[in-house]
Amino acid sequence: MSITKETFINYLDTFVPNEQRSMFGGTGIFVQGAMYALLSNEKLYIRGGEMLDQQLLELGCHKFKHVKRSTVAVVNYYDISPLYASRLSLCNELIQSSIAIALQEKTVKGASRNKRLRDLPNLRLTLERMMKKSGIDDVDIFHQMGAVDAYLQVKQTQGKNVDQKLLWMFAGAIEGCHWTLLNESHKSVLLQQLEQKKQHYKPPRGAEQHSCDFI
Repeated sequence: MSITKETFINYLDTFVPNEQRSMFGGTGIFVQGAMYALLSNEKLYIRGGEMLDQQLLELGCHKFKHVKRSTVAVVNYYDISPLYASRLSLCNELIQSSIAIALQEKTVKGASRNKRLRDLPNLRLTLERMMKKSGIDDVDIFHQMGAVDAYLQVKQTQGKNVDQKLLWMFAGAIEGCHWTLLNESHKSVLLQQLEQKKQHYKPPRGAEQHSCDFI
């Protein structure tokens, strides 16, 4: 069933007042300046987040791929169009969660805008340098990537000896707490995401091997 862009816009307007901007070759839907949805090719994508990612993946929702010239960028927005057609009440809950995550992340980014990576919980100068060598240049990029992708990227560039404890440290830094305060259910979700994502990461040839002590 083909659903028009206008149908989706009218549907999203029932949740919060929306703003529209051109994004990724489609239409980005914003609330209070935070983007939470994307309309492209008559499909509705919503923004994921640490816990919402797992739920969307289990529902079989696919990430949006933005093709630009010869490159393909996969962004953290998931296609929920089939759910809109078949499970509307669930679709409503997912959108409400996505809006909450978008607003929360905007608040966190605003508070962290002037912070350095080393100023976040669990991080210090040594880790900040390691992250920057891996392409994670600032707090905004770190928050956009999330703990799992940041961990995999550092592991890819730094070698196999990067300890899994770094994943907990990154998750704690994003949550604003010491890594030992993460509960087991949160760790379990992170490990599931890690298993799903790590197959797409391949360490470059000749990657340096570093033994790292993060305590």
